[in-house]
Amino acid sequence: MSRLDSFIRRLTAQRACLNKAAEMIDGREGVVLEIGLGNGRTFDHLRALLPNREIFVFDRQVAAHPDSTPDDAHLILGEIPETLARAATLLPEPAVLVHSDIGTGNPLADARVARRMAEILPTLLHPGAIVLSDQKIPLSGAEEIPLPEGVQEGRYFFRSWGNRETLKRAAGSRA
Repeated sequence: MSRLDSFIRRLTAQRACLNKAAEMIDGREGVVLEIGLGNGRTFDHLRALLPNREIFVFDRQVAAHPDSTPDDAHLILGEIPETLARAATLLPEPAVLVHSDIGTGNPLADARVARRMAEILPTLLHPGAIVLSDQKIPLSGAEEIPLPEGVQEGRYFFRSWGNRETLKRAAGSRA
């Protein structure tokens, strides 16, 4: 497969997952976290899907087009693990949806950031929150959600964190 075809498949999978997640959180309370602004395409798509939601964006620096950049109140800059660790004090309420697109192409670095995110995210989430990511985040107490039709397994990771069944099982495994 060419790199162009792979890129198109990744973006098609990302859009399908974001669209499904937006439907799943309809009517539920919570903010949205976009981890990794990049060029702003996904943030722009989330704004279009969820026009009445607050979307908080985390990244090291801004490289997005100005039209696809959040305002200063919703943009949190710095190293992702550090900014997420202090996000609980910045967010008006827990998140109902997290989209993380932080892949750098360095598997060791990506896995290290994903492990750190897995430690922090539970402090920021509503029970039953959707966590959608390009990297597998080893999030304890999360359940896999079937990927949308046409999305290849392993292309994207779609999970729900902390719904009642998940919390009961997690509590039972610690006893």
